[in-house]
Amino acid sequence: MKYQNYIFDLYGTLIDINTDEWSAQLWKKMAILYGYYGAAYTYKELGREYGRLVDKEKKAVRRRHPDYSVIDIKIEKVFRALFTQKGVKVKKATVLEVCEVFRCFSTKYIRLYDGVIDLLDTIKAHGGKIFLLSNAQRTFTENELNMLGLTKYFDGICISSDEECSKPDGHYYQILFDRYGLKKSESVMVGNDYLSDIGGAADFGIDSLYIHQSISPEIAGELRSTYTIMDGDVYKMKKFFFS
Repeated sequence: MKYQNYIFDLYGTLIDINTDEWSAQLWKKMAILYGYYGAAYTYKELGREYGRLVDKEKKAVRRRHPDYSVIDIKIEKVFRALFTQKGVKVKKATVLEVCEVFRCFSTKYIRLYDGVIDLLDTIKAHGGKIFLLSNAQRTFTENELNMLGLTKYFDGICISSDEECSKPDGHYYQILFDRYGLKKSESVMVGNDYLSDIGGAADFGIDSLYIHQSISPEIAGELRSTYTIMDGDVYKMKKFFFS
């Protein structure tokens, strides 16, 4: 076994997902949902205000963390603000439920890539530790990890919305390493994004494996991975890690 710590990206690496957060049909449904609680919006108004509040929260995070080059927000703050500006008070549980509904309505499909469970089982069988470093929203991701049976595999989880910091920012990698006491020489990053996963890992000083999937961003610069899989075959990862 070449590494002790296997750090995975999630979407496009372990999970194949397709979402659309800007369809008219989605916002029509969300407007009905907000209307149930007394927050009256047209669907166009709701989508517009959502975008405005996202931008507002991003600016607030940048003020709090001027040293972060890539930030993230807690999307639940935006969904709560959409109630607040209509004078509606709701409980935290309600806000989280609205986040879940939004994710459900905006998701076209979600599934594991072939070979993921086999890979994770193999890492565990060899005594390796598995970590998640994902640019994601906890209110979405936690449910999806549980639904797809992945949670039990991780020895540690970092989600960008919790930290208000995202890959490829080195601060985000450092948070993971400090929290779980990882050593760079014993760790490898696995991801499908040549910039946030692979470029970030290279700048941070750890090895990486790039796997190209249909939802991977187009490679427009140098691919700085230690290992490369261009056909999306997750099973091939074992060749690099255990042969």
